[in-house]
Amino acid sequence: MRKIILASKSKARQKLLKQMGIPFRVSKSRIKESSSTSAGKNPSHLVKNNALRKAQDVAARTSSGIVIAADTVVSAEGKIIGKPKNIADAFFTIKLLTRKPQWVYTGLAVIDIDRQNTYIAYEKTKIYMYPLTDRQIRRYLRNTSPLDKAGSFDIQGRGGIFIDRIEGCFYNVVGLPLAKLARILTKIGIEIF
Repeated sequence: MRKIILASKSKARQKLLKQMGIPFRVSKSRIKESSSTSAGKNPSHLVKNNALRKAQDVAARTSSGIVIAADTVVSAEGKIIGKPKNIADAFFTIKLLTRKPQWVYTGLAVIDIDRQNTYIAYEKTKIYMYPLTDRQIRRYLRNTSPLDKAGSFDIQGRGGIFIDRIEGCFYNVVGLPLAKLARILTKIGIEIF
């Protein structure tokens, strides 16, 4: 099998890639993710661009193989929400997200270094949360580290408790849309099954 490099230190993304049964190594991108909270910014464009920049950074430092990169944001009430700056920011983010449904966007970039091909895609998933009290949010934040999570919650962990339902890909919310990634890897010649 060809060498696969995940351009992310995200434990959640690493776990998902292992779940696919694909051997890989990790090489963290040095790119600072672009972010915007302005209402006019297109979330799909933002996550695709961030993922591509991360993949290109790692590919430029790698002689051969396939680089996989991703970027995830939440879009709610006209705002694009990435990772929180601190616990207070996480609190207000979760409070905002429990008011109305929101969209989670993940951009995906795969670079085949040897064949000089680049594949870019994105996935979006709609999330409905249960209303939470301030006390419930504070208790969640005391028991979970939100600082490395877009939207300040982890659907695959304790944050899953306050998810009413989702429409779309569950793995997209975790940070790596597996079905979309599998289709791209199949195009490259990496057999998943």
